[in-house]
Amino acid sequence: MRVLIVDDEKNIRESLKKYLALESIDAETAESGEAALALLEDRSFDAAVLDLKLGAGMNGQELLEQIREKGFPVPVIMISAHGQIADAVKALKSGAGDYIVKPFDPAELTIKLSSLVENKRRDNVIKAESRSRGAGKREGSGMIGAGPAMRDLSARIEKLAAANVTVLITGESGAGKEVAAREIHRRGPDREEPFAAINIGGIHESLMESELFGHEKGSFTGAAARRQGLFELAGRGSIFLDEIGEMPAALQVKLLRVIQERKIRRLGGSADIPVNARIISATNKDVEALVRQGRFREDLYYRLNVFRIALPPLRERREDIPLLAEFLLDKLCSRMGRPGRGIGPSALERLLSYDFPGNVRELENILERALIFCEGPVLESADIDLHADSAGDPAGTPAVPPRAAAGMLPGGTETGGPAGRAQGAETLRAMEKRAILAALERCGSSRTRAAEELGVTRKTILAKLKSYGLE
Repeated sequence: MRVLIVDDEKNIRESLKKYLALESIDAETAESGEAALALLEDRSFDAAVLDLKLGAGMNGQELLEQIREKGFPVPVIMISAHGQIADAVKALKSGAGDYIVKPFDPAELTIKLSSLVENKRRDNVIKAESRSRGAGKREGSGMIGAGPAMRDLSARIEKLAAANVTVLITGESGAGKEVAAREIHRRGPDREEPFAAINIGGIHESLMESELFGHEKGSFTGAAARRQGLFELAGRGSIFLDEIGEMPAALQVKLLRVIQERKIRRLGGSADIPVNARIISATNKDVEALVRQGRFREDLYYRLNVFRIALPPLRERREDIPLLAEFLLDKLCSRMGRPGRGIGPSALERLLSYDFPGNVRELENILERALIFCEGPVLESADIDLHADSAGDPAGTPAVPPRAAAGMLPGGTETGGPAGRAQGAETLRAMEKRAILAALERCGSSRTRAAEELGVTRKTILAKLKSYGLE
């Protein structure tokens, strides 16, 4: 936490700074309102503590009004003396978050600061998630898998998450780029801070700058109030810029300035607002080709490509399909209000033989459709439609699941003979067992940690081990 202390009495400034340091809180001081505004324009603070009486120049109330007018996103605690309670109440009405009366116990100030900053953080988390959904983003399914490709990816994410570097994620559409971005954030030192996501390709160019950097009241038609952009809402967390290759040239220049100076300016605003969010961008395009074609700035590309992660397509990590399908089925059943469903050997065998041009997103779509047609407790091959997401169906491929096309009843004839189903069962069982045992070995036999690594519940791990006779 970084706090700005504004008081015209040096001994109070210095004593508060020393006390806060004992509580692991960094503090900077200013002796006047003018000095405080200069600091706020230069760097970011999590909170500010203002004395109501500041001697010459502007007083604490006037400084508070300037902070709010300029739009610095910093919560404020006012310090008042006895007899100034009415002024403190006025400050609360002007936007102060709290006040404290002299003489006060520094421990009380610490408690108020922590509460104020935590409430601000929670509010930003909620706003960032809400705005991310409104900007066309959808929550990922989690990093599921225990094959070599996913183990390597997980190890790379672990290293760069701690380093807090700028990251560029590349991969095909539906491969899980936002999932990887959220995992980087989750494993980083600022995991409790907001994660703000925006799909650059899903926002109209005229609205994109406001979404990213915010706007002031009256800055354009319909701007009825000041609005913070995603860079501000992210705070010390992460901002995820998906489909970065779609960013218009004019906005590329402004993003480059933000990265270089770590400041943004709202539309219609005059104050530079310091920002600290880690930038994670992603694309399914060949960015180097865009640079060569003059459609993407080379200097911006190098700023974004500090650390690069290439996500493997699902067809290159088929060993992860059983666990991934099981996880997605549990999520879909919960979302659709359906009882839990399993996945039969014939259905799994069909999934394992498919190339998934739409990757994990396509797998989720396939399973969602299958749940609609499934009439039993287990998905079978007849429930699986592999080509509804394709632009055109291959010759001889039905456009709907065979079960639906044939009007098959629950007791109808199953496609595929017993031998094929037995072979599929062995494939599923062997792959699951191998993945779970490998995860347990890496996690020192901890069921909880293995479950977290595989993206399933501990209950699932225990049930699987029991079925293998390894309980």
